[in-house]
Amino acid sequence: MAAVVGFLIISFGIWGIGDIFRGFGVSTVAKVGRTEISMEQFRVRYNEQLQQLGRQLGRPITPDQAQAFGLEQRTLGQMIASAALDERARQFRLGISDAEVVKQITSDPAFRGFTGEFDHATFLQRIRDIGYSEQRFVFEQRQTTLRRQIAEAVGAGVAPPKAAAEAIDHYRDEERSIEYVTLDGSKVGDVPAPTPEQLSAYFEERKVAFRAPEFRKIQLITVSQQEIAGTIEISDEEAKRVYQDRLKLYETPERRHIVQISFANAEDAKRASERVTAGLPFDDLAKEPEIADRLVDLGTVTKADVIDPTVASAAFDLVEGAVSGPVSGRFGTVMLRVLKIEPASTKSFAEVESDLKRDIANDRAKAEVNKIRDKIDEELGGGAQVEEIAKKLNLKLRTIAAVDRSGRTPEGGPVADLPAGVDVVSSAFNTEIGNENEALALSGGGFVWYDVVNVTPSRERKLDEVKDRVEARFREDETIKRVNAKTTEIIGKLKSGASLAEVAAAEGLMVEAKSGLRRQGGAQLPPRVITEVFRTAKDQVGSAEGQNATDRVIFRVADIKMPTFDANSADAKRLIDQLKDAYNDDLLSQYVARLESDIGTDVNQNALAQAVGRAPSQSGF
Repeated sequence: MAAVVGFLIISFGIWGIGDIFRGFGVSTVAKVGRTEISMEQFRVRYNEQLQQLGRQLGRPITPDQAQAFGLEQRTLGQMIASAALDERARQFRLGISDAEVVKQITSDPAFRGFTGEFDHATFLQRIRDIGYSEQRFVFEQRQTTLRRQIAEAVGAGVAPPKAAAEAIDHYRDEERSIEYVTLDGSKVGDVPAPTPEQLSAYFEERKVAFRAPEFRKIQLITVSQQEIAGTIEISDEEAKRVYQDRLKLYETPERRHIVQISFANAEDAKRASERVTAGLPFDDLAKEPEIADRLVDLGTVTKADVIDPTVASAAFDLVEGAVSGPVSGRFGTVMLRVLKIEPASTKSFAEVESDLKRDIANDRAKAEVNKIRDKIDEELGGGAQVEEIAKKLNLKLRTIAAVDRSGRTPEGGPVADLPAGVDVVSSAFNTEIGNENEALALSGGGFVWYDVVNVTPSRERKLDEVKDRVEARFREDETIKRVNAKTTEIIGKLKSGASLAEVAAAEGLMVEAKSGLRRQGGAQLPPRVITEVFRTAKDQVGSAEGQNATDRVIFRVADIKMPTFDANSADAKRLIDQLKDAYNDDLLSQYVARLESDIGTDVNQNALAQAVGRAPSQSGF
């Protein structure tokens, strides 16, 4: 541990803080006071955010999609806010010692090894997994701590008023009971077919609703690793040969559940061991106050998992349930106990045959996909189109004659059997005829190459093309008018003193009841109905659209139950903590906005555009 801490402290002197922000000039994306955010800094952070978003959505994100998500501005905003806080920290001469940064890093549970202590190798692996170098992580740890000091000072002493928590609690947990009827189109009679004049006039007023969308003709080649693998047969002889080559993969080494007690010195360990030998149960020893804090459960591990070879050998020489004597390891003297032993095992060929053959087929299919991809890329580089490539390489070409942005054909149905896991249609609508397009990666391995070969612009349709749809819409609108009129009539009767049961009987409707309705968290009624119910006073009536456009739910609020607010309850305390966090976030946002203004913030739009690979929209600072 001392060596590791020493190394980290030396690292501060080697790296220095200034090294992080050197090398700026014309490639500066933003300037906050004296701090410059370089194109490279921004590009690194932007790509990290892009990859994170892609992992969340389960697919790669294109630059256009990233821009639609506002990723560029969000990333820049975060970096500017951090830079503003860093500037303020320098102005206030805030600092944090190297020893404190080391303490924070070495005390982080995420960086502990099997001994329960900070492990430098684990530390390096964890930060590399999230894309950090050791230099950058240490720097970020320092800066984050300083920013947190300012943030905590800004929000210090903020206490949400009890009235605010009580109001939110009432809003969230208020319950209502209603009685209601559902009026649908069947209760207002059939709407006769419109006359030609009515239909024509209706269509002319709503032409835009029946406009034909833009359609595109797409040609594509799909090379699927899964499909290729399905055509490959693997013999038993080959599978057995690969099984032998990979035998270690099917071997499960012996694992042991080990606990250990660490001692300050060998003498203490010897005395404890003698007590156990004399009959003191290990569990009783482990419960003693001076021992309990030194007990570490190493978990169920293999011999290789225990990083101290001496400790590993001692633990794996014990029988199940046995306790070792003092063991002098690399990190001190310990006593060990083996709670459980899981013997080593090897899966038989029969157990893995099916999976093994599939893996071999997938490996071959992957190689074949890469081979095909190289050939296609070579053809694309020579200017060939997808159709030409399919003919030359004897690949299956699919042509989608016409599809709109929603993936539907001119007849209104969805295009069937599109490649799974990729959005070919959206990609096709984000390019133009003649463009060379990036292949889309299939989630199961493989690629889709596509070309847009024709574009049919959006246009106004003639009435004859959509006559059936126009007539259906006309009938629906007329039905809605009748339903609305009947709803108004029924509500008028209810407000005049008639009961819901009386009106329902007269109209042939069924009275239903719902209780325990809340604003959120239930699906007993359509959201529109719930919204209206909570806008309506007790014993008053209201209405809202039901499941369908031609349905109306007519209701009376029968009861309202307000929750009792207990500021000392666990739920209330959680709510107050959430409010406090929200208030702090709001205060910090306002503080940072004012800080950015006071310090001075400039953005170089040209450099920003260049950093994300798009055309600049305006000049620099």
